[in-house]
Amino acid sequence: MGINLQKGQRVDLTKGNAGLNKIKVGLGWDPVSQTKSGGFLGGLFSSGGSGGSGKNVDCDASVLMLQNDKLVASEDVIYFGKLSSNCGSIRHSGDNLTGDGDGDDEVITIELGAIPAQYDKMVFIVNIYDAAGRNQHFGMIQNAYIRVYDDKTGAELIRYNLTDNYSNLTTLVCGEIYRHGNEWKFAAVGSGTNDVKLGDVARRYQ
Repeated sequence: MGINLQKGQRVDLTKGNAGLNKIKVGLGWDPVSQTKSGGFLGGLFSSGGSGGSGKNVDCDASVLMLQNDKLVASEDVIYFGKLSSNCGSIRHSGDNLTGDGDGDDEVITIELGAIPAQYDKMVFIVNIYDAAGRNQHFGMIQNAYIRVYDDKTGAELIRYNLTDNYSNLTTLVCGEIYRHGNEWKFAAVGSGTNDVKLGDVARRYQ
């Protein structure tokens, strides 16, 4: 059984998992149900409302590769427009446009042993594509989570369910994987911002 984390918790990822090298980071979310016919949500998701449809909220997962906790080059941002790191140690599964269905919506595969030594942290972010233009925010998303599992066995190692109220926020910093000596650790972050573009949140790490 994997470890279920709460916001702010940190846990060893590789220590105690001898031989762990290739992992997958799955990020998932669902659109808020549109079955309610009345009240604020009913109006928001109706075809005549000004808000975007919950079914069409396009969330995008991305990874920032940091050196000494800083993003030093745009090429160190892995997202739907750049599916692999230059070193080949991180690969993105590609864009999921709706979030419909069970299981992970986007998956990032990481070969820990192949990450160049100068990189000390990977930050996992989910943002809403064109949030401002579509008048959308994370109040239209539910069941968001980040999990880490062994690529070889499929065994889930870590899961963090993002349960805070993220209404009116457009970007979520879900978690971090970072070096601690010769080991890797995971931190459950779960903070939200009003950044409307990936470039905006990336600048916070420069």
